[in-house]
Amino acid sequence: MRKAADELDPGLGRDIIKAVAGPAGWVSDNLPFADTRRDLTSWLSPDQQLSGSGFQAGWRQSRSRRARDTPAASTPQPLNRLLVTGDSLSTPLDIEIARKLADQGAGVQVDARSAPGDRDLQFGPVDWAQLSSTQAANDDPDAVVLFIGANEGYPMPGANGAQVSCCGPQWEAIFRSRVGQMMDNYLRGGAQRIYWLTIPTQRDPARKPIADAVNLAIQQASAERGAAVRVVDLRPTFTPGDSYRDAMTIDGKETIVREPDGIHLNEEGSSLAADLVLQAVDKDFDY
Repeated sequence: MRKAADELDPGLGRDIIKAVAGPAGWVSDNLPFADTRRDLTSWLSPDQQLSGSGFQAGWRQSRSRRARDTPAASTPQPLNRLLVTGDSLSTPLDIEIARKLADQGAGVQVDARSAPGDRDLQFGPVDWAQLSSTQAANDDPDAVVLFIGANEGYPMPGANGAQVSCCGPQWEAIFRSRVGQMMDNYLRGGAQRIYWLTIPTQRDPARKPIADAVNLAIQQASAERGAAVRVVDLRPTFTPGDSYRDAMTIDGKETIVREPDGIHLNEEGSSLAADLVLQAVDKDFDY
């Protein structure tokens, strides 16, 4: 908050945010989680240099450059470094995963690398094909948790450069290619497993075809890469029967699990999603 306030133009809004952020920041700095908090707020710097091929190159090359399927290990492997990344959906999931691992006494370094984006995989502020390559190279994770897709549905350029509108078969093929390219980048970078979360049904019915197309792409791209990619399907838990709900029963208590926007999971929902992620991770890793 303090950093965000410093970047605002002078005025009443900036003064209010600084007034709140000052005491809160002091408390946070003096808690034992200060080092973890710094790791978990590593958003993409606007001047960060990205590596690898962009999505346009991936659309032309994806079929011939698919990462080799990774067979499941017969015994769980050590987990030393976990990357949690994605768009705004991935926060506070990253913090909840780190907190639960810390509570278990696990010696796992959790790196959060969320990136802001108004068009996510569709040429927003960053190209996720390049960003995934950069994250794999810089963070060298044993496993990657991905939660992205809050703002999809925009037209994308096809193989001939013409814009393809959502959400027909051609758009779905382009999107699946992009998802697959990201998966391949993390796997080629050394990640042993990817855990990709599906998008729970959103409140706005108009967004359902988009979420359906995104989730289908995730499932199809995952199936093409064997055991290297696990799909953590949030829909049966949060939106059974594809029916949106703001609240659900957790530990016998009706609990709100979504943010007011009807898209994101709140802290309670993210905590439950983190449990589902770690259940999947437990099958592949020791920590």
